This record gives sequence, structure tokens and C-alpha cells, in this order.
Amino acid sequence: MSPFFKGLVVLAIHLCLVATLGAKLLYDRATLPRLWVSTVPYDPDLPVRGRYVSLQLIVEPRGIDESKKGSDQTSNPVSLRVENDRLLAVAVKGIPRNPSDLSVRYAKIDHEKVAVLNEPVAFFIPEHIPDPSRRNQGEQLWVEATVPRKGIPRPIRLGVSKDSGPIVPLNIK
Repeated sequence: MSPFFKGLVVLAIHLCLVATLGAKLLYDRATLPRLWVSTVPYDPDLPVRGRYVSLQLIVEPRGIDESKKGSDQTSNPVSLRVENDRLLAVAVKGIPRNPSDLSVRYAKIDHEKVAVLNEPVAFFIPEHIPDPSRRNQGEQLWVEATVPRKGIPRPIRLGVSKDSGPIVPLNIK
């Protein structure tokens, strides 16, 4: 077998792997729940981080002990559920906490305490556009995302609502 033919075989295997991942993500986007989620911009302040916006998703906590709400982070792992176009973080009871589990922490935004996922999502943006997470007063940044059975939601596109109005998708290309 010539080196050229071996190279073509390796190329074909790599293309199949990439195509399989793309097909899985398209299948997930078509079959998994998908909704608009309110966000909080989060800058991890890393010197080498690429061109993306890091966002924390605002969730509605369910089944989290009232005594835990004052703390910065819950001790119980949570699972995500979609109900009535809202992203719910439901406490999972009876299993030990794993550091890789999703959990909820509380943050103050505009003098209001909200629950956000501890794991931010990354939305990659082109180099030539300004940072979409920097919004004017009265504007709220939203992300449309698919919610997998396990893990963090996968962002699809960004949108903005003005003064609690309808969400208008941003044209990011």
C-alpha cells in the first residue's frame, strides 16, 4: 500500500468522524427541546480565549433547599428541564456531588437575585463585529439553545429584547 493511499484512508476516516459529529449536532437540534434563555455576560478574563462571548444562563431553580439559596453555590447537582418555555434547574437528590455536575449559583443583577448555571456557555463570534454582550440600558441579551439530556445547553443564536418586549435575533455573520 503506497503512502498516498494510506494518507487518503486517514483523510477519509477523519472526514467521517467530523461528519458524524456534525450529523449528531443537527439531529440534536431537530429533536431536543430548544428555547430562548435569558443570559448574564461573563468574562473569565483569560488572556488567550479566542473570539467568543461567555454567557451564564439564568434558570429557574426547583427543589433546591431554601437554606441553600443564601449560599453562593448549591451543594446538590441539578439537571436541566424545559417546561412552558422556561429552563428549569431541578435538584437531583440521593446521589453524591461530582465536581463535573451542573449546579446553580446566585448572582445579583440589577438589584435582583437570580439563579445562574455555574458553567457558562460560549458563543463564538466573528472578528469584525463588536461584542454583542455589551448592551444598552433596558436591553436584555438572550440565547437560543438546545437542551441536551446531560451537560450544558448548546447555543444556536443570540437575541435582544428591549424593555421586556419580544426577542429580536441578532444578525451575526
